[in-house]
Amino acid sequence: MGKKNGIQWKKLLWQYILFTIGSVIYAAAVALFLDPNELAPGGVVGISVILNRLTGLPTGTLMLCINIPLLLAGVWKLGLRFLLSTIYVTFFSSFVVNLLTPYGPLTEDLLLGAFFGAVVLAVGIALVFRAGATTGGTDILVRLLKLRYKHIETGKLFFCTDLVVVICSMGVFHNVNTGLYALLSIMVFAIVFDVVLYGSDTAKMVYVVSEKEERIARRIMDELEIGVTYVHGQGAYTEKEKRVILCAAKKQLFPKVKEIVKEEDPQAFLIVSSASDIYGEGFKDHFAEEF
Repeated sequence: MGKKNGIQWKKLLWQYILFTIGSVIYAAAVALFLDPNELAPGGVVGISVILNRLTGLPTGTLMLCINIPLLLAGVWKLGLRFLLSTIYVTFFSSFVVNLLTPYGPLTEDLLLGAFFGAVVLAVGIALVFRAGATTGGTDILVRLLKLRYKHIETGKLFFCTDLVVVICSMGVFHNVNTGLYALLSIMVFAIVFDVVLYGSDTAKMVYVVSEKEERIARRIMDELEIGVTYVHGQGAYTEKEKRVILCAAKKQLFPKVKEIVKEEDPQAFLIVSSASDIYGEGFKDHFAEEF
């Protein structure tokens, strides 16, 4: 029991380290790139940038005020543990935004601000999502939509919700250019966010048809520590029974799999396909919550 509790505490500590890193990166994007260039890339960030120009209140403080009712609305569906972690991220990121605001902008070029602001923002929010929380605001709305529409990638859901805020910013700032740059930033955000959130999960599904299947399978298991399954098949022309090797290899290990097959049997028949959702040891947890 003590060992199990120790593992849980380590896992919780690692989660909050990721929450902290993600929050700082997220806040840096807002304070150093987006807010000082009047770029409102949707969501609570965009709404806060707009309200900052209308009221003069600090952007970080506005983000916090807008997030509170959204947090309360999300707790019934997403759970108390989720709420506590999101409260931490929301308060900490709002504090860091106010802390970093005097140091912005890092660039006054709208194109650079939109692009790098979106990239940094996407990395920060994706880290928080991967650790099991959100940065609040429309992130909660996206989480709720994701529970209902599991087949739609999270970045695309962000794009839809953010588009409304971008359109509003054009009217408030009376500047179509900043609105278009903000639109560019949410498109970049959607792409980068999905890459960071899902990219490391991609792998290669490999089928190998060979007369030396035992040697190939043994080397893959021993040298790469990848599980191998034999699929029983039969050649249509020869009517000969065959054992087809089936394995899933992460991207960084696939070249070595191919090298082993080539070394053992240059005549082997190799079929490779991409796989983004693989559950089991070494890949995704069956019971882990998806974002």
